[in-house]
Amino acid sequence: MKLGFNLLLWTTHPTDAHLPQMQRLQETGYDGVEVPIFTGDPAHFRALGARIADLGLQATGVGVMPGGGKSCISADPAQRVAALDHLKWLIDCTHALGGTLCSGPFHQPLGEFSGQPPQPEELTRLAETHKAAAQYAATAGITLAVEPLNRFECYILNTAAAAAELTAQVGEPNYGYLYDTFHSNIEEVSVAGVIAPTIHAIKHVHISDNTRGVPGAGHIDFQAVFRALRQANYDGWMTVEAFGQALPDLAAATKIWRPLFDSPEDVYERGYRLMRDGWDAA
Repeated sequence: MKLGFNLLLWTTHPTDAHLPQMQRLQETGYDGVEVPIFTGDPAHFRALGARIADLGLQATGVGVMPGGGKSCISADPAQRVAALDHLKWLIDCTHALGGTLCSGPFHQPLGEFSGQPPQPEELTRLAETHKAAAQYAATAGITLAVEPLNRFECYILNTAAAAAELTAQVGEPNYGYLYDTFHSNIEEVSVAGVIAPTIHAIKHVHISDNTRGVPGAGHIDFQAVFRALRQANYDGWMTVEAFGQALPDLAAATKIWRPLFDSPEDVYERGYRLMRDGWDAA
C-alpha cells in the first residue's frame, strides 16, 4: 500500500514552482503525489515527472471530462470521439509523467444533468468509449480508475455498485474505479460496507473527509475503511484529497465557501498520520 497526496490543494496545473510543497510531502513520509492534468502537453509533464522522481516521489495522474463538446455519454458520435481523444491525451500526459495510474471523474462533464436517471443507451456509450480508452492505456502500461461522484455533481455514475457494473461492461483488466470516501459518505448506506463487494473493481482510493478539509476531523469512520481495505487485501494507492479556497475556480467547482483548515500543513501532516497509523492499526 502506498500513500499519496493530491496537489489540487495548491494548484490545477503543477509546475516547478510547486516543487517545495512536494518536497515537504516527501519529508512528511508520502510515497507520491497525485498530479492534476487539466491543461498542458506531454512535454510539460515529462519534465515535471523527472523533477518529481528526483524528489524521491512517484506520481499518479488525475483528470476530468471537461465538456465543451466532449462527452462519453452523448448521442452525438462526434462528442464521443472528442471525449476519447481527450482521454488519450490524459493517458499520454500520465505516461509522460512516469505514472502508471490515471483516475478521476472522466465519465461526463461535471454539473450537467438530463433530469432523468442514467439511461441504458448512455451507459452503453460510456462503456464503449472507456473500453477503447482502456485498450489505448494498456499499450502504455496505464491503469484507468473512473470516479463515481455524488448526485449533486453528476448523474451517470454515483455508487460503487454502478461503478463495479461499468467495470464489468468495459471488461478490461487495466480498468476499474476510484473509491472515494467523501462521495461514498453521501451515496452509500455504509461507507466501508461497499468495499468488500466491489474490491475486484477498486483500482484507487481517495481519503477525503465529509468536509473535504482535514482528513479525520469530520465524522467519517476511517478506521472502518482501513479495516475493510486490509481485509480485502487492497494493495494500491491511498491518496488524500482535500480542497481549500486558494484557487477561486476550483473552490467554486467544489463548493468550498468557508475555511476548512488553518494551514495546508494541517491537511497533509494529519492526513499522513491518519492513514499510516490507521493502516497499521487495521
